Amino acid sequence: MSAVWSGELRSHGRRVTKQRLAVLAAVHGHQHSTAEEIVRHVREDLPTITVQSIYVVLADLTAIEMLRKFQPPGTPGLYETRTDDNHHHAFCIRCGRVEDVDCSVGEAPCLTPSESHGMTVLSADIVYRAICAECAAREGGAAQDAPGSAVGAP
Repeated sequence: MSAVWSGELRSHGRRVTKQRLAVLAAVHGHQHSTAEEIVRHVREDLPTITVQSIYVVLADLTAIEMLRKFQPPGTPGLYETRTDDNHHHAFCIRCGRVEDVDCSVGEAPCLTPSESHGMTVLSADIVYRAICAECAAREGGAAQDAPGSAVGAP
């Protein structure tokens, strides 16, 4: 992945640095991580890197769309490297587990508003608030038996 990331960084006019590559590797290896979790993972490889440096790299990589940041309600932002497609997220409100959910339409129309009110839509995030099967089982219920529980189903 390092060669792919290096090429992409250069195509955005960015220098290839060990800090940028370490952040990309941390997010790639730990999808849907908070900035705090990414700091911990990056410091496994670069123990002297500052928190500020990691936050600056996260912001820059998000701005050039090499990373995507999304924020389920009531949580800090989460980062992922899956930026090249149209997908959503299922978020367990009990344990915080996050799973990617492919768009049932498969392309941008499922995120196209029926009325833009004169605005240019830059992005859209859909987060399904859910209870995962493991949490439902612990609570004595079954998430898959709940109405509308097939997340992403038409």
